[in-house]
Amino acid sequence: MAAIGSIATPWLLRSVFQAFSLSHSLPTKTRLSFCGTCFSFPLSTPVTRHSALGMCHVAQATKGEVAVALKGVEDKNVIEEVKHVLDMARRASLRREVLHTDFLTPPTLKESLLVLEKLADIKVIAQGGYPQAERCRLSVGHPEALTSDPDIVAALSITGNFGFQPCSHGDFLGAILGTGIARDKLGDIILQGEKGAQVLLVPDLVDYIVSSLDKQVGNVSVSCTPIPLLALEYEPPRTTSFKTVEASLRVDALASAGFKISRSKLVDLISYDALHLDVNGNFGGVSMFIYGNFNKDVRVNWTTITKNNTTLKTGDIVSVSGKGRLKIGEINSTKKGKFAVELIRYLKHVLCAVNTDRALQH
Repeated sequence: MAAIGSIATPWLLRSVFQAFSLSHSLPTKTRLSFCGTCFSFPLSTPVTRHSALGMCHVAQATKGEVAVALKGVEDKNVIEEVKHVLDMARRASLRREVLHTDFLTPPTLKESLLVLEKLADIKVIAQGGYPQAERCRLSVGHPEALTSDPDIVAALSITGNFGFQPCSHGDFLGAILGTGIARDKLGDIILQGEKGAQVLLVPDLVDYIVSSLDKQVGNVSVSCTPIPLLALEYEPPRTTSFKTVEASLRVDALASAGFKISRSKLVDLISYDALHLDVNGNFGGVSMFIYGNFNKDVRVNWTTITKNNTTLKTGDIVSVSGKGRLKIGEINSTKKGKFAVELIRYLKHVLCAVNTDRALQH
């Protein structure tokens, strides 16, 4: 396989949606792949013990080093999931075996890759099934053990006549989860309009879903069949870019300009996300959280934000429920001390399973 190019970090590669074409063995230790077709990207320094490069053996990674690597990550769930991935990598390296995660959310995937790329004796392969995949599985192992792409992603086609009764992403996700499987066993869900949807999942559950899925999604009768990854139908995202001049790089300023909505309305959406009622009482010490309208959702790099003064930088992805996605492009300072910012608006993107997970998490 030929090396395609070199970039600073795996997340930067994934952020460039057209290229989050993740795939990878050359003397590289981190590879990202999909669709059974593997491309190699030298995402980090070749395997070495040189301490000046900030690399260490996975077995020697201390809690302090992990804590430093995860500094700035606010989501406690992401932190715990990354620690689990690191523990898996440690076991795989010591035993000279290959282990696989379930499907990871984009924030967990990002942080896991950033931590694992610093470990000299670990090779990583991320697979989501197709180039724009948001949810991916990681295969981790010692470079001598992980020599090829494991077959860890499968696909199903759920078809029916949705011309008169369209079904949403949530309808398909709910029908699948209704069979009793865990959410992390599913990857992206690619909507196919009137035809139905295609679903990425772990191979071990293909037969179970085919036999267990209720033959109906919403009010539409459906059939469910396995398909090869090469049969997936998806469209590369279409974008339009424009520039804006703002006094700050705060999310409320840039997102309001990018989505053409008032700044006050965007602040309301962010504030609504932060509202919750913490009820402590006679519930055995359990806190109950009652959240507002789940549709009021603002995220930066797939992580929900609750502060409108969050500062953005080049490469950040902002998503607002019902409005779509926005990528922050080049940023330059003006003579008057303001910021000229390139905004890249996604006109049409693949609807994936990550988009509605939040309503299911609370």
